[in-house]
Amino acid sequence: MLNIFPIPALKDNYIWILHNAHHAVVVDPGDAAPVLDYLKTHQLKLAAVLCTHHHADHVAGVCQLVALHPAPVYFSQREKISCGNHAVSEGDVINIPELKIKFSVLDIPGHTLGHVAYVGAGGVFCGDTLFGCGCGRLFEGTAVQLLHALKKLVALPDNTQVYCGHEYTESNIRFARACEPDNAQLVQRQQGVQILRAAGQPTLPSNIVLEKSTNPFLRCAMPAIIQAVQQQSAIKQHDEISIFTALRAWKNSF
Repeated sequence: MLNIFPIPALKDNYIWILHNAHHAVVVDPGDAAPVLDYLKTHQLKLAAVLCTHHHADHVAGVCQLVALHPAPVYFSQREKISCGNHAVSEGDVINIPELKIKFSVLDIPGHTLGHVAYVGAGGVFCGDTLFGCGCGRLFEGTAVQLLHALKKLVALPDNTQVYCGHEYTESNIRFARACEPDNAQLVQRQQGVQILRAAGQPTLPSNIVLEKSTNPFLRCAMPAIIQAVQQQSAIKQHDEISIFTALRAWKNSF
């Protein structure tokens, strides 16, 4: 049986761990300590580390982790990550025989130029590109790149689980409600998220169909989103990339 859990780390990061009774794969270990505790508590051997991008809150724990639990570390060939030893890019397939799973790699630049996602085990591990009801900031790439990356992700099957890197869903929904206040599915999602957070529970994973119906960054062709962005930003353009660019800028200062 494959278990997938978020390990809370740092301020609001999630380190995802996939494991059976004996082995584990860890995604984006920004801090080694909680992962080492988890491995010890559950008596697990580390089979692999998957890194989505180079930001420290996603990779700072890699070297300490593999020093104590030697394992292959997969990372984007367009980025430099300390202790990374298996560079990957879109089209590559990673086989994890210990867990009997495979991951396919997608290039999803925008948040960083070398950001990758790993698709497997019924889900997509997408780092800081797609969030619950939001998307990542543009630190290195362009709005065109990020929009294209998001389109790759939402082209995955609707039931694909979305495992992202931060617990941002509640705040993202507040912004989404400002963009699309009459979206009934968004109102319902907000109510469910508030219950989860009040109980100290994660709001993730999400899934692709839920994101398509509630995430404003995936809904830039919707009349309500276009109207809200034009009113907020005073832009006249209504093409998808102009709306997306203005929407991301609005979220930065929301």
